[in-house]
Amino acid sequence: MLMRHVATLGSALALLAVTALTPASAVDLAKGRTTLPDLVLGEDNGNDYAVSQKDYELEAGKAYQLDIVSNGGKEYKFFSPEFFRNIWINQIVIDHLEIHGPGSPHHLEWDDKGAIRIEFVVIRPGEFKWWIDGLESKGMAGKIVAK
Repeated sequence: MLMRHVATLGSALALLAVTALTPASAVDLAKGRTTLPDLVLGEDNGNDYAVSQKDYELEAGKAYQLDIVSNGGKEYKFFSPEFFRNIWINQIVIDHLEIHGPGSPHHLEWDDKGAIRIEFVVIRPGEFKWWIDGLESKGMAGKIVAK
C-alpha cells in the first residue's frame, strides 16, 4: 500500500513538473523589452566621429531594443563580438525588414545614413567592449555592462 502511494505521489510530481514547463506557462522574454537610448554615430553637422553614448548598463535576463544610427559621412563597422555572443537576438531590423535566425552577426555596417535595430535578451552578465573598426582612436568606442 505504501508503495502504491509513493508511486502515485511520484506520478503527480512528474505531471506537475511537466505542466510547469509547458508553453502555456512559459514567459516570452522578448516581449516587454526596454528601449535603450539610440547609439548615434556621427553628427549631421559634419563631426563624423561623434558618438551619442559610449556606455550602456543592462541587466541579464531582460529584453532590450537598441537602435544604432549612422548620421555621419563615414563607413561605420560596429564590432562587439563578446556582446553578440552573450545575447539572444530576437531580430535585427533594417528599414522595416527583419532578420531572424540563430547565431550572432560578425559585425554591423553602414555605408550611408540609416538605422539598424537590434532586439535582444541578455543571456550572461559581463562587460563587453564595442567599437567602430578603425575609428577607436577617434573616440568611437565604449562598453556595454550587463549585471
